[in-house]
Amino acid sequence: MKIVNVGLSTFAEPLRAAGADVLQVDWRPPVGGDPATALLIAHLAADERVAAANAAAVERILAARPMLLDLKPAAETIPGLGARTLLHAGPPIAWERMCGPMRGAIAGAIMLEGWAPDLAAAEHLAPMLDLRPAHDHQSVGPMAGVISPAMPVWVVRDEATGTLAYSNLNEGLGRALRYGANGPDVLARLRWLAEVFAPAVRAALKKNGPIDLGALIAQALQMGDECHNRNVAATALLARKLAPVLVRAAPREAAAASLAFLEENNHFFLNISMAACKATMDAASGAPAS
Repeated sequence: MKIVNVGLSTFAEPLRAAGADVLQVDWRPPVGGDPATALLIAHLAADERVAAANAAAVERILAARPMLLDLKPAAETIPGLGARTLLHAGPPIAWERMCGPMRGAIAGAIMLEGWAPDLAAAEHLAPMLDLRPAHDHQSVGPMAGVISPAMPVWVVRDEATGTLAYSNLNEGLGRALRYGANGPDVLARLRWLAEVFAPAVRAALKKNGPIDLGALIAQALQMGDECHNRNVAATALLARKLAPVLVRAAPREAAAASLAFLEENNHFFLNISMAACKATMDAASGAPAS
């Protein structure tokens, strides 16, 4: 006797114990067992138009070729970013409902921009600012990631569709704005990234030309990265790519300090991989009926 058991695995255990050949199918009622919603999903799944549109969307994702183009101030780069606009991670949310780390990051960005002299003034000003989801502006940032006009952002373009995506710089582990830290040490590092690191790396990118992120990520995955919490290989591959042109394109001290920062920050590539994923997935966005 050959048995297929659907759902609860406890029904299969005594059969196996008695020597039966049992195939366990991991299944549970969709959408929490709600009949109306389940029926709607079944109709959509059986709709040939939806299936064709989904296939087309997946083809766009598979055909995407994200390229790293530039590193520029957000105010010069991100469409629709107003002079007093801050972009945040996640969906739309009012200041009053934000979690502590996101509030801390917003307040830090306000002080970084010079809109408020201290934390108390920044928290008072925050609800009056234009706070928008980064995704509404083709942008993305990790954790409680915040992008303000003066921050440098990576510019990534999908060569297949022309879709653009942007992400801020990774500050490294420890006290960082994306965790809600906003002390003098955090703001000093952010200013150094904007004033020293970003111009040096931008000069190197201009000299080197676009970097194929799909190829770099594929190689990093083969070396053990997953490009989220482990980015050692991807960061090293990027540093290897940039180092020869960085030392020729940027002032000596800035090049040396920038390479030292890359060497000390194994998570650096994370934000670049996020922008690459954003450009890749946005290439499939808007496929009718998908």
